[in-house]
Amino acid sequence: MNIGSRGRKRPIVLLLVAVIIPYVTLSYLVLPATWSRIEREPGLAKRAMLTATAQGIPGGPINVGLIGSRPDLVRAFHAAGWNPADPVTLRTSLEIVGSVLLDRPYKDAPVSPLFFEGRQQDLAFEKPDGISADRRQHVRLWRTLENGSDDRPVWLGAVTFDDGVTLSRDTGQVTHRIAPDIDNERDRLIESLNNALMITAIYQMKGVGPTLNGRNGEGDPYNTDGEIWIAKLVWNGDKADERAEMVSPPVLIQMKDALFSRFLTGS
Repeated sequence: MNIGSRGRKRPIVLLLVAVIIPYVTLSYLVLPATWSRIEREPGLAKRAMLTATAQGIPGGPINVGLIGSRPDLVRAFHAAGWNPADPVTLRTSLEIVGSVLLDRPYKDAPVSPLFFEGRQQDLAFEKPDGISADRRQHVRLWRTLENGSDDRPVWLGAVTFDDGVTLSRDTGQVTHRIAPDIDNERDRLIESLNNALMITAIYQMKGVGPTLNGRNGEGDPYNTDGEIWIAKLVWNGDKADERAEMVSPPVLIQMKDALFSRFLTGS
C-alpha cells in the first residue's frame, strides 16, 4: 500500500471512529441508563397493567399502588377522609339510584366489579364530591403481592373520578361515567394520603404507557401518561413526621411526562 492510499483512508477511519464511538456510548450506555428505573418491586414486572369487566372487555388501567397490610390501608384511607364502598346488592343498588335521583348523601355507595388478572377487586374506597353519589373519587384495589420488598403486601389499584351516571351498554344497569383525566385522580389520591401523613415514600413504575384515546369497559374515554404511582404506607396508622417526596424518575421519563402533559393542555 502506498502512502497516498493510506493517507486517503485515514480521514475515513477517523470519521468512523468519530461516529461509532458516540453512537455506541449514547445508544448502549447513556440512553439505557437514562430510561432505566430501579426495580423496587421486581414481582410486579411484566404484568399487563389493565383491568377488565366481567365480560372480559378491557377496563381502565392500573395507575396506583400501595404498600401495607389491609389494616394499614383502612387506617390510611380513613385518615384521608375516604370511605369503604358497600358491596353491590339489590338494596345498595336501589340506594345509590335514590341518592342520585333525590340528591341525598350515600358516602359508601357501591362500585361496580372490575377484574385484574382474573380477580375482582379486594377493596374499594371512595370520596364524595358533593351530596349525592353521582360525583365521587373512587379506587379499586387488588392485593397483588403477599410480600413485597418491604415484607408487606403490595396492592395495585385503578382510581378514577365519576362525574355523572349513565346506563351500562352491556347490562342496562345504572353505572357511572368517568372523567377522562385519570392521571389527575391518581395524583389527587396520593396527595390526599400524603396530606394525612399516611405515606413514607412515593415512586413511579411503568404502567400501560402513554395513552391518548383509551376507552374503559363502558366506553368512556380516558388519557394517561401511563405511569403508576406507588406509595409506601405508614405502619399501624402511626403518622409520618412530614409529607413524603416523590423519588425522581429517570430524566427521559420526566421529559416524556412533561411533554405528555403539555400536549394535553396545549401549553
